[in-house]
Amino acid sequence: MSAPAPDTAAPGPSRLATGGRLIDRAYSAAFRFDGRHLRGFKGDTIASALLGAGVGLIGRSFKYHRPRGLLAAGAEEPNALVGLGQGGRFEPNQRATTTPLMPGMLTISQNAWPSLAVDVGAINDTLWRFFPAGFYYKTFMHPRPFWKHVFEPVIRRAAGLGKAPTEADPDRYEQAYDFAEVVIVGGGIAGLTAAREAAATGDRVLVLEQEGHWGGRTPVDHPDGQARIDALLAELRDLPNVTLRRRTMATGLYDHGYLLAREAIADHDPNAGLPRQRLWRIRAGRVVTATGAVERPLAFVCNDVPGVMLASAVRDYIVNWAVAPGRRLVVVTNNDDAYRTALVALDAGLQVAAVVDARPQAEGDLPQAVRDRGVPVLTGTGIAKAVGRLQLTAVKLCAQDGDGAVAQTIDCDCLAMSGGWSPVVHLWSHCNGKLQWDEAGAFFRPDPARPPIGADGAPNVLAIGAAAGDLRLAALTDAAPEAPMQPVWLMPARASRKARFKIWLDFQNDVKASDVALAAQEGFASVEHTKRYTTLGMATDQGKTSNINGLALLSDALTQSIPQTGTTTFRPPYTPLTFGAIAGEARGPLFQPLRRTPMHGWHEAHGAVFEPVGLWRRPYAYPQGGETVQDAVNREILSVRGIHGGGGVGMLDASTLGKILVKGPDAGRFLDMIYTGMMSSLPVGKCRYGLICTENGFLTDDGVVARLSEDSWLCHTTTGGAERMHGHMEDWLQCEWFDWQVYTANLTEQSAQIAVVGPNARTLLEALGGMDLSPEALPFMGWAEGTLGGHPVRIYRISFSGELSFEVCTPAGHGLALWEELIAAGKPLGVTPYGTEAMHIMRAEKGFIMIGDETDGTVIPQDLNLGWAISKKKPDYIGKRAQERSHMASPDRWRLVGLESLDGRMLPDGAYAVAPGSNANGQRNVQGRVTSTYASPTLGRPIAMGLVHNGPERMGEELEFPVPGGPSVKARIVDPVFYDKEGTGANG
Repeated sequence: MSAPAPDTAAPGPSRLATGGRLIDRAYSAAFRFDGRHLRGFKGDTIASALLGAGVGLIGRSFKYHRPRGLLAAGAEEPNALVGLGQGGRFEPNQRATTTPLMPGMLTISQNAWPSLAVDVGAINDTLWRFFPAGFYYKTFMHPRPFWKHVFEPVIRRAAGLGKAPTEADPDRYEQAYDFAEVVIVGGGIAGLTAAREAAATGDRVLVLEQEGHWGGRTPVDHPDGQARIDALLAELRDLPNVTLRRRTMATGLYDHGYLLAREAIADHDPNAGLPRQRLWRIRAGRVVTATGAVERPLAFVCNDVPGVMLASAVRDYIVNWAVAPGRRLVVVTNNDDAYRTALVALDAGLQVAAVVDARPQAEGDLPQAVRDRGVPVLTGTGIAKAVGRLQLTAVKLCAQDGDGAVAQTIDCDCLAMSGGWSPVVHLWSHCNGKLQWDEAGAFFRPDPARPPIGADGAPNVLAIGAAAGDLRLAALTDAAPEAPMQPVWLMPARASRKARFKIWLDFQNDVKASDVALAAQEGFASVEHTKRYTTLGMATDQGKTSNINGLALLSDALTQSIPQTGTTTFRPPYTPLTFGAIAGEARGPLFQPLRRTPMHGWHEAHGAVFEPVGLWRRPYAYPQGGETVQDAVNREILSVRGIHGGGGVGMLDASTLGKILVKGPDAGRFLDMIYTGMMSSLPVGKCRYGLICTENGFLTDDGVVARLSEDSWLCHTTTGGAERMHGHMEDWLQCEWFDWQVYTANLTEQSAQIAVVGPNARTLLEALGGMDLSPEALPFMGWAEGTLGGHPVRIYRISFSGELSFEVCTPAGHGLALWEELIAAGKPLGVTPYGTEAMHIMRAEKGFIMIGDETDGTVIPQDLNLGWAISKKKPDYIGKRAQERSHMASPDRWRLVGLESLDGRMLPDGAYAVAPGSNANGQRNVQGRVTSTYASPTLGRPIAMGLVHNGPERMGEELEFPVPGGPSVKARIVDPVFYDKEGTGANG
């Protein structure tokens, strides 16, 4: 959007005439909320603009549709979630407290119909007795048929808060990478001070701050706070080894110093011409979490009424945005910090009716300062009830140590509550940092004795400031130390059972004190079980304000201490990420970019029909002159084999086969563990077929391995297995054999590979000249390097079709030229390009297996009669011990055989062979299945392979394969090699 024009519009009804350190009153911003035209200022958030415009009711809660207003002013806000934008830019569940206001914004409330003020769903609030914790586990069970047609549709329509967008997101997102010796998360006084200290060592320092301004709470809570922040920023900006990033939220911290952070670049500004958000992937030598603390609410009856807010949020709105959350305030607290809110409100010209302090006495400097301003301080007192429905109108007071008998009522339109502070320990916990209970502060804090450990075995995360539990403020001011806080988990302490049905812990998910008690009563003693049974902490705010209060009440119900109960597991992301930021540029055609070989354009120009193989598109066949695809496949096979008038030479684009370089002093013993066969003994210049198994013993990939030099091997994999096998190798290298000197690299796309196949294959290659390809110079399963027609090549003498075959590997930039030269030179020979289907059929004719056809994740090499590819010389390989288990080593398994149809019909792929009898469920017993089936033009009849119980010992037996809708197909068990069993074709 263009820069806003100066505007002198009058402030909203709740906007203070002066103040507001983050807003620019010279520039107003018009926006809409539920169709109402409202105005805020440049620098506002949506929340501060709504509050300034006099809007106190912003949403409805999830389960009971209770009215909800602002609770907080930051990422911990559970209530103020709005739908933002329209069309493709519509986003549900946008946290109003952290979303900057932009001119022209369109916002709507959520979870309310027909309107926010009059919501039909609020009927749930009157029926609360029918919706206790875990009701969904006990309801909708009977009558059973109702689930699909009645219960499930209703539940799905009711699920969630906002509505998902239906149009494509037009904005751009990007991802970037960064590296730093020290990454500091948090731009408050602690984080900036730590950055200055780290920079002095010469390390590269990166500082991330989630807000658009620096300083955290310091400028709000301390008279000279802004001056101190400005001085630190001036120092840091002059240092070349320090990078400062605002509007960058660290969302997750993972092992080995890997940090994810989302930077808002041009959020909600479609005309900026910039990416909306950037997802940073950061590697840090050391991470310092200076993420501050979150204030806790207090638990009393109707503590969710709009107008009941955190005390820190009240002073944030007053100081930062010059917004009055109310004109007559009451402060309720169990600590000294909330008195700052009373003082800030008084300085802004607001009325503070009273400070209600649950502690038996409040004698510190801050309470005295409030008393000196004429405000009553009521000690030993609690809130019996907040009065109001759509807006707070009064509070009823009672003795804190009592049962809730009302002693006094005070009219007010804002209640600022403070139950103490909880350090933001999420990042520390993401990577397995442990917590300890701080009895004095009543919170969990990072345990410095059990920090997250880096790859080198040393601690690599440090928590400082409030994130470490250091909530002292005297370090920044000359004020006297504050008096100790008093943990208050329930107000009043002996609140009745009836009262607990209206005391809210998780504001978004409507979890009440009574729900936690019910969970404990029903045996959910584990905090993780209670979380799931009640949904405490499972909303979009992830329990930032509800977690400790819920744990405390659960501990009380279980009659045990809070440390015994423990805390739930914090998981990334700290705040929600958009799918756009996660995907980055991987959208539309780039979501899964199609991979094309250097010859792809040639294949398209010559009529190839393609099939997807992983992300590649490989030619399936090349129909010509009105041929059907099957006719083209038959022609290609006969041409390659040189039978029935075929030319005797064909060309296949094999560039997609995986090519993984394995290099290093320990590469040989590494490959001996990866493959079932012996690769360390392979001579340089030779190739060997190999099998790769999972640790459970199941065959997962196969291919030819070529030894390039004394310390280098090139491992060929299936097309779809290249990335998977490279990941498999790296997984074992990094996690198990990390001290082995081995380097791997996926070189699949660096070269083009052309299979020249058939009796005349050698003749075609010799026509280009440049290399001796005689059987003596290049024997079977050997390789040689040289030039072919002037192109640098490495030629492998291997065969996947049973014919004389050469696989010609050349740098990708030479691939197309070499292909075209081979096509031109092969015209006199009748050269035929052939596709993957012809290759599959020729392999099946020779009884060669296909990964994914003959394997399904339950098949071991021995099932496929491939015991010859398993070394008897080496003691171990991945999967060996699993294959020695009794059920794996048993001869009583399904094993590979050929299948010959008795009546000439093709066996259906995947069909099961039935055996006499039925199982307990009335289903027929099975004794095998078809793994691959083809119509063989070479043999003029269908062929199939399958896995059959004790198959190789049952040659000649007949099996029955039922076919849906028709008569069964009968087939005879035969040798799986249908063509050229002696293997003479491979020698030309």
